[in-house]
Amino acid sequence: MNPFDDPEARYRVLVNQEAQYSLWRADIAVPAGWTVVLSDGGRQECLDHIDAHWTDMRPRSLGQDRPRAARS
Repeated sequence: MNPFDDPEARYRVLVNQEAQYSLWRADIAVPAGWTVVLSDGGRQECLDHIDAHWTDMRPRSLGQDRPRAARS
């Protein structure tokens, strides 16, 4: 079983400078460049948090504040 699929494990939600989210096991060190935004929760709780907060999958560096046509 993939260790990130364990429904009994505790998880964290991480975010990087590009505003991308990640589900991460609570018992594994946080990798460089990532910040904890939800420190300890069940797998589904963390996935729900990601679904609620990661509404734009584009990396922040694409200039999300600019209209789409301006980025082409």
